[in-house]
Amino acid sequence: MKKVAVVILNWNGATMLQRFLPSVVRCSDSRNVEVCVADNGSTDASCRVVETEFPTVQLIRLPQNYGFAEGYNRAIVQVEAEYVVLLNSDVEVTEGWLDPLIEYMEAHPEAAACQPKLLSERQRDSFEYAGAAGGFIDRYGYPFCRGRLFEQVEKDMGQYDTVMSVGWASGAALFVRRRVYEEVGGLDARFFAHMEEIDLCWRMHHRGYDIVCVPQSVVYHVGGATLKKENPRKTYLNFRNNLLMLYKNLPSERLSSVLRVRTVLDGLAALVFLLKGEMGNFRAVWQARRDFRQMRPEFVSDRTDIQQHRVPEKLAECCPFSLLWQCKVMRKKRFAELPPVAKM
Repeated sequence: MKKVAVVILNWNGATMLQRFLPSVVRCSDSRNVEVCVADNGSTDASCRVVETEFPTVQLIRLPQNYGFAEGYNRAIVQVEAEYVVLLNSDVEVTEGWLDPLIEYMEAHPEAAACQPKLLSERQRDSFEYAGAAGGFIDRYGYPFCRGRLFEQVEKDMGQYDTVMSVGWASGAALFVRRRVYEEVGGLDARFFAHMEEIDLCWRMHHRGYDIVCVPQSVVYHVGGATLKKENPRKTYLNFRNNLLMLYKNLPSERLSSVLRVRTVLDGLAALVFLLKGEMGNFRAVWQARRDFRQMRPEFVSDRTDIQQHRVPEKLAECCPFSLLWQCKVMRKKRFAELPPVAKM
C-alpha cells in the first residue's frame, strides 16, 4: 500500500490536465506516492490525454458526473493509501510539496487533515481566494481564511507562515488521513459541490480531531474566484449547502437563533442582488432557502449522529464574532485585524 494517493477529480478538463498535471507528476515522484485522475464522466478528451500523455498516472473512470463530493467518495474507495490528497485539476504544485504535509501528519496522530499554503496561480504573490492559509467560519456560518476576508485577498508576505490549527482545510488541496475520512463518512454527496469540505472538517472536529495549515508546503491554484463572475448555480449551492451544514453541525442551543439571523442576512443578500440587477442570483438565494426547508428532514438522522459523537471539549465550533460586522461595518480587511479566532 502506498503512503499517499494524490487524487485529481476531473470533468471535461483536458486542457487543465495538460497544463497542471505535469507538475503533479514531476513533484510527486516517489515510490510511496501514487497519482490518480478520477474522471467524472467527461465527454472531452480527458481520458485519452491521461492514457497517452501521462502513462504513470492511474486513471479511474467514473460513469457519470457525480459532482465534487460523491466523485471523490467513489474514487477514494478505489485507491489504497494511508493518506489521500484531494487535489483540484487547476493546481500547480511545487518541488517537495508533499514532504511537510506527510511529516506533520506522521508526527501528529491527532490531526485528521491539513492543507498547504494556497497562492494564486495568476497573481503569484497573493493568496488564493478559496483556501489561502487555512479557513474558519464565523458565528453565522460565513467562511473566511487567513489571507482572505470576503472579496479582500492579501498579498503573501510571510505573515501566515506558521503552522496553525484551523477550522477547515481547502478542498482544492486537502491532505486527509484516509482512516478518519472513512470514519466520519466522507464528503456529503447530497451537497454535490461547494461547502462540502467545510462540513467534512467540522465533522472531524466534532470527534476530537485537529485540522491544520502547513504553509511550508506551497501550491498555486487558479480557482473559480479568479475566473468569471459568480453564476446563479454557484450562488444556489453555496447558500443551500451552508444552511444544511449549519443544521447538521450546530449545537441545539445555538441552532434556532443562528437560523433566524440567517433568514434576515440571506434576505439582505437577495436584496443586494436585486438592486444590482442580478435576477438569477436573487432567485437562487430564495430557491436555496426553499430547498433547504424541503431537504432538512432527510438530514435529521445525520444531525443526531453528529451531535452524539461530539467531544465535549470541542464546543468552540465557530468563531464568536460576525464577519459581516467586522468587515462591512468595522472595515477590517486583513485576517490579523480580526478578534482572536477559535477552532471549530
